[in-house]
Amino acid sequence: MEQEEIYSKVLRAGRRTYFFDVRATKAGDYYLTVTESKKFTNDDGSFHYKKHKIYLYKEDFTEFNTILGEMTDYIINEKGQEVISERHQKDYVKEEFPSEDSKEESSADSFTDVSFDDI
Repeated sequence: MEQEEIYSKVLRAGRRTYFFDVRATKAGDYYLTVTESKKFTNDDGSFHYKKHKIYLYKEDFTEFNTILGEMTDYIINEKGQEVISERHQKDYVKEEFPSEDSKEESSADSFTDVSFDDI
């Protein structure tokens, strides 16, 4: 059973939310849980959340913090601070899929018609 939260912080990041919670063990020691919660919208407009949680105990803090720092430094050093993603580009335009009619016209130029009866 989850223990009572002692101290919490929340990081909202678009559809994702990160929860950092300090909790107490039965013995009264503290540990950290980090939960990623991501919102998904269903076709009918309703929504649901998917959650992933890690538990981090004091004996792992130093090594975890060292590796996390190394990994984040590596990413920033290799790719910089700017987000590299089509969706995050200022001039991003969502690609619309061609209609069935336009697919037939363009595919006729580049493909041979094959009937499934031929296969």
